[in-house]
Formats: sequence, structure tokens, C-alpha cells
Amino acid sequence: MENKVVITGMGVVSPLGNDVESLWKSICAGQSGISPVTRFDPSELPTRIAGQVSQEALEGQSSKDMRRRDLYTIYALIASNQAWRQSGLDIARENPERCGTVVGSGIGGIHTLEEGHAAFLNGGYKKLSPLTIPKLLSNIAAGEVAIQLGLKGPNRAIITACATGAQCISEAASTIRLGQADVMVAGGSEASVTPFAMAGFCAMKAMSRRNEEPQRASRPFDMDRDGFVMGDGAGIVVLESEAHAKARGAAILGELAGFGETCDAHHITAPVPDGSGAIGAMRAALADAHLTPDRVHYFNAHGTSTKHNDASESMALQAVFGNAMPPVSSTKSMTGHLLGAAGSLEAILCMLAIRDGVLPPSINYDTPDPECAVNIIANEAREAKVEVAMSNSLGFGGHNASIILKRYNG
Repeated sequence: MENKVVITGMGVVSPLGNDVESLWKSICAGQSGISPVTRFDPSELPTRIAGQVSQEALEGQSSKDMRRRDLYTIYALIASNQAWRQSGLDIARENPERCGTVVGSGIGGIHTLEEGHAAFLNGGYKKLSPLTIPKLLSNIAAGEVAIQLGLKGPNRAIITACATGAQCISEAASTIRLGQADVMVAGGSEASVTPFAMAGFCAMKAMSRRNEEPQRASRPFDMDRDGFVMGDGAGIVVLESEAHAKARGAAILGELAGFGETCDAHHITAPVPDGSGAIGAMRAALADAHLTPDRVHYFNAHGTSTKHNDASESMALQAVFGNAMPPVSSTKSMTGHLLGAAGSLEAILCMLAIRDGVLPPSINYDTPDPECAVNIIANEAREAKVEVAMSNSLGFGGHNASIILKRYNG
């Protein structure tokens, strides 16, 4: 019999708050975390806005910590420590080889890469820190989390662009289901608001240029959307087998009930227009959770605010849910797009929607787009009983991931 997977801890770093409750309060209020970029001078870029993590998130980090780790790793550690504390786990009371980690990043240590490359061009290899390579690797956050928490079980880093966070959670849940671990720390982290990363996305013409109205720039499914807004942060959960959590008397927050993954096999950046890849992932997740579409009470869409992504995902939602489509929102309208951290942070928001019976809104939804005929929770949060919530994460390379969370009823 499969091990049921439950959630016992959650942690976040985000443009709207550096802990779960602060983020959730801002989300429910429909606040935007998008602002002019202050981390560097963006004046030469066509996009000069982003969802930035406040400096308050780094309070308590020593100068040594800041030198030894890339920002994406620091965000992962902060969120992981929050989640671990909430779980009430004590590694001294656990078999550390039964406790593992799956923490990924879409881009990894790009701060380190940019700074290191500039130092190299200016002064040669002697100007590089010996930590340059370890800091920039996309698996180092997973390693650092394991080191700090003492987790000696399976340790992996999944890198699937914007599907990373969700697939890390799915992989961790699979590991528990297979009986290979009792506890897994899982999610994604990203710190890509940098000159080079933003310039690269600008070159693709993928980002909004609504620089004079930053808080209105991310507008998923709205007719006047003109691209996504980049955001930084991390979302981490602690997953356990139900038996392990109950045996230690843990407070169980919810159940990770199902997940599905597919590939478009279509294009390196554009989604398949008919939404067939997302359709497959959603149907696989529903089958895995033994649920029919009408059982889903809230859907957190990938909803990036780009023309093609929103239209394709809308088509997929219509195909899977039809007249049973649940209320839909894209919280990226408030946080921006956290790339490799988006899916895990949005899974946490789904869990909070279940906990509090609140459907988070899609803000900046002013003009409906006929190509995006979905059941939008427009501009204001709504109270509703939520037993089941579902989330999509769709990444460059054609990666599609859908996950389903449920209220835990014992």
C-alpha cells in the first residue's frame, strides 16, 4: 500500500513577505510586490521593474554567510529553516539517513556567475574566489540545506525552469511513497533579478515594459497583458509519510494528494498552442489523486501574464474542467514570476487557501480576454470552503507539472 504524503512545515521568502503569514496576509489583501529595480541600475533595460526580496530577509546573515553563499542558496536556507521549525522535527530524534532533500533552482547562482565573470575580465583568475564554482551550482542549495539540517538521506536538485519548484515537491513525495525516506525537505529557490538575467529575458521580449505602473504590470489573463514580471524568493515544504508524522504527534497541515508531469516536446520556450501538455499533466495529477475534476475547489494557474502562455493554459483548463471549472487565480499578479521557486511557493498558497477558506485573487484583471475564458477570481479575495486545491507550473523546455493538495482529514 502506498504511503500517504502529508505536509508538516512551510517556509517562504518572497517580494510580499519573508515568512508564510506575512506573505499570505498580503496576498489576501490583493497587494502587489512589484516595484522599480533597486538592486542595480536598470536604466539601460527596457524592463526596469521586478518583485524584489527586501533586505529585511537577510537580517541575521553574517558578512561571512553573504560571502560564502549565493543569494538563491541563502533564500533556500531561510525558507527551509522556517519549514523545519514549523514541522517540529528534531534530527537528533530521527534516523538522518531517512531524511532527505530535493531543492532546485531554475537558474542557480547567477549573481555569483555575473560577479565572478566581471572579476575575471578585470583581473584574471587570481581575482576569483575559490568558492566561485560551488556558489553558482544549481545543486548547492540542496546540499547546503542538508548540511544545515543534518539530512543524510536522498539529496537531489531538479532543474526544469519554471516547473522546478513543483517537480521538486513531486520528486520528494515519490521518494516517500516508495518508502525510501520518511521525511523530505522540498521546493525551489531563485535570485535572478540581476543585470544579465533581466537583459536576457528582455532580449526575448518576454517581460512587461509597464515601468511607470509597476504594481499593475503583472496582469495574467487580462487582455492588456504585455509580459511577465520577474520575482525572487523561495518556497520550501517539509513532507512526511503519514505514518511517520502521526507516530511523532506532528501537527499535519495538509496532504499532497497527487501530481502529474508531461513534456510538450514542441518548442524550447513556447507552449504547445492547444495546451495538450498541460492537459496531460492535469489529468495525470487528478488520476494520481483519485479525483474527478468537479472535486477541485481552487486552481492556482501558472498564469505568467504572457500572451501565449495564458491563452494556452486557458485552453487546457477548459479541456480538463469544462463546466466544472473551479475558481482560478494567478498569484503571480502579485508576487511576479519566481521562476524555479514559483511552483513551490504557489503550492504553499494553495495549502493556505485550504486552511483558511480563502481564494486568493488575480489582481489587475480589468479587461477579459476572449482567448482566456477561465473562472477568474478577479481583483479581490473570496471566502469559500476549499477541500482540494490544484496548481500548474509550466516551464521552458516544455516541462509541465500539476500538483494537488487536500485538507487532511485523518
